Amino acid sequence: MPLYYERPLELTHGEGRHVWDAEGNRYLDFFGGILTTMTAHALPEVTRAVAEQAGRLVHGSTLYLNRPMVELAERIAELSGIPDARVFFTASGTEAVDTALLLATAHRRSNQVLAMRNAYHGRSFSAVGVTGNRGWSPTSLSPLHTLYVHGGVRTRGPFAGLGDAEFIDACVADLRDLLAQTRGGVAALIAEPVQGVGGFTSGPDGLFAAFRDVLAEEGILWISDEVQTGWGRTGDHFWGWQAHAANGPPDLVTFAKGIGNGMSIGGVVGRAEVMNCLDAHSLSTFGGSQVTMAAGLANLDHLLAHDLPGNARRVGAALIERLRAATADTGLVREVRGRGLMIGVDLVRPGTDQPFPRAATLALEAARERGVLVGRGGAPGGNVLRIAPPLSLTAAEAEEGAAALVSALRAVAADPALLPPAAGR
Repeated sequence: MPLYYERPLELTHGEGRHVWDAEGNRYLDFFGGILTTMTAHALPEVTRAVAEQAGRLVHGSTLYLNRPMVELAERIAELSGIPDARVFFTASGTEAVDTALLLATAHRRSNQVLAMRNAYHGRSFSAVGVTGNRGWSPTSLSPLHTLYVHGGVRTRGPFAGLGDAEFIDACVADLRDLLAQTRGGVAALIAEPVQGVGGFTSGPDGLFAAFRDVLAEEGILWISDEVQTGWGRTGDHFWGWQAHAANGPPDLVTFAKGIGNGMSIGGVVGRAEVMNCLDAHSLSTFGGSQVTMAAGLANLDHLLAHDLPGNARRVGAALIERLRAATADTGLVREVRGRGLMIGVDLVRPGTDQPFPRAATLALEAARERGVLVGRGGAPGGNVLRIAPPLSLTAAEAEEGAAALVSALRAVAADPALLPPAAGR
């Protein structure tokens, strides 16, 4: 398992948008434990809810009635936008994807699945089987027959030069052509509204609504993987799928990460017909535990009461524009993209369109030296800096982080060792 940084970082505690390491250094957290610390570190409401519930009962499994689980399920079902929705809780986003794939393939009686190029859906055997990013695919073996369609990356690939409407038309034509080559009876399309590990890339708004027209003709289900985009992270919408809502909600939505604010919560919310399709026993030992559900309820209450999705929209928009303006002349930054507090900084070798993972590695280190922690993703090797702080980030903290990042990127761009296009760099 890889660790960030040449000198690996041991985090000991956090508060708000900041964390501290074992040496006492303080950092502005611009990655939130891979988009997991959604509201704030050591949020008092969540800490109190966990402590109070742990003092009563930590765990009981789904074999017994569980009031916190039922209450959180009801809240998520209502927020999902799916009529008569059902919820099943898991302990992680990977397990949520596994569950959605199980449901979709069982309901449709087919192991054929459509996925997006450049996608990432988790590290389990079935989740790797629908991952379209070589850097996160350790095996080509899979229980699924997966076919990959265009549309997850707007500014690279064969359709990059098209306008948004023409891009969508081309992707829909590709989808139709692909379906014509299958045996029929494809189970589902699984897609991230914004690709997370892929470097915060996305197609134009409305792409999946256009796909839905085609999918509906054959009864193919739509699974929206909201493990990273859910809960208002994108600012404009509570769920990422809502940017593609013209033909209604997905059949299944996977969620995880932010809802627990660090506690292990994942799950699927979906149409009752699909959620109830299994004809064998199913339960979860750790999904829906009393402690994690109490944390999720307190965290969700705080998110909504303080309109953190609205804060992500306002602060994120200003942060994106600040980074675009300040890095345009570096020669290193190809694109600053994203929405809300889900922002990617795409780094390329100066004078080319070639992804530059080495520069991202150095920028990660330089940002740490300046007191800011960021993530990385994108092409194999990771050439994109990923910015995803807690949704309570203030305007002043956004400016502090932007200044540090700009300084880090300028320092990397000025490094003469990066100029020669040497092999392996």
